Amino acid sequence: MKRFKQISKNPGFLKNNGGLLFRRVKNNLYEFKTKIKKIHLNKAKITHGGYICSVIDAGAGTAAHYSANKNPCVTISLNIKFISPTKLNDEIIGSVKIDKKTNSLVFLSCILKSNNKIVSSASGIWKILNYNISGAGFGG
Repeated sequence: MKRFKQISKNPGFLKNNGGLLFRRVKNNLYEFKTKIKKIHLNKAKITHGGYICSVIDAGAGTAAHYSANKNPCVTISLNIKFISPTKLNDEIIGSVKIDKKTNSLVFLSCILKSNNKIVSSASGIWKILNYNISGAGFGG
C-alpha cells in the first residue's frame, strides 16, 4: 500500500489548519487523514462541524481529482451526516470510494473514522473540468 503524502503544500485553508495527508489504496479507493488540533475545536471542546466538512470536501475532492486523471474537479453536491464527535489529538481517517465516473462527473462516497468509530458519512458529486492546471496544488 502506498504511503500517505501531504497534499496541503501551497498556502490556503487546509495548510493553515494543519494539512491533509492522502494516498491511493487501490483502484477507486483512496484514504486521507489529519489530526485534530485545538484550533479545530468548538466551544463544546469537540471538532467543529465546519472543519469536518472541509476535511471531507478536500479529501474526497482529491480522490475525484485523481480518478479524473488529475483534471481539476469542483464540488457540485456534498451530503454529510454527523454521527459521533472527535476531540483534541484524535486522528481522523477518511475512506473514499469512487462509485461512478463519467466523462464529466465523479460520484463518490466517504466514511470518516476516528478511534474505530464512524465520525461521519458523506456522498458527493464532483464536476470534472477537462483541462489540466500545471502546478495548481490541488488538494487544499
